[in-house]
This record gives sequence, C-alpha cells and structure tokens, in this order.
Amino acid sequence: MALGGAIGSLARHGLSVAGAALLGRRFPWATLGINVGGSLLIGYAAGRPGLSAAARAFVMVGVCGGFTTFSSFSLQSFELVRGGRVGSAAGYVGGSVLLCLAAVAIGIRL
Repeated sequence: MALGGAIGSLARHGLSVAGAALLGRRFPWATLGINVGGSLLIGYAAGRPGLSAAARAFVMVGVCGGFTTFSSFSLQSFELVRGGRVGSAAGYVGGSVLLCLAAVAIGIRL
C-alpha cells in the first residue's frame, strides 16, 4: 500500500504541475481530472472480483489514496467562493461529484 501511495502521490503532483502549466490556475482543472481519473480507477478495481486482496489494497487504498485529492478539492472550492467566484465553485463541485460518480460506475463496468 505504501508503494501504491507513493506512486499515486507522484502521479498527482506531476499531473497538477502539468495541468497548471497547460491550463492555468484560474480553475482547478487538474484536480478535477485527477479526481475523475481516480474515481475511474477505484471503480475499475472494485469491479474486478478476481482481484486479490493485496492487489485491491495496493490500487484502492495505496494508488487511489495517494492520487485523489479531496482535501485539495475542498480547499479550491472554498477559495473560489472566497474569491467571489460562486458560479465557478458551484460548477466545480457539481462537476466533480457527477463526473466522479459516473467514472466509478464506468470503472466498475469495465
């Protein structure tokens, strides 16, 4: 699990830096994409009944735990509201919840 967490954390950092460089910092697109991707991955792992307990823990607890960024999501949502961008905050929260739920469902079906 620790190795999975390290992999997930490094991937999150790399994607966050790349996302900010490509898309800017005005809206947390990278965090949204990371959370959707992590939701897809955890759904995929959850939908694999033949996956061993160790492999499941590696992916779901380790990689996904290190990769997804709910605390960052919460802070960025708050900062959007505090900055007077309530519409952006609502879009970010709603989009995150809907897209991540859909990604889990798709992952389970894959």
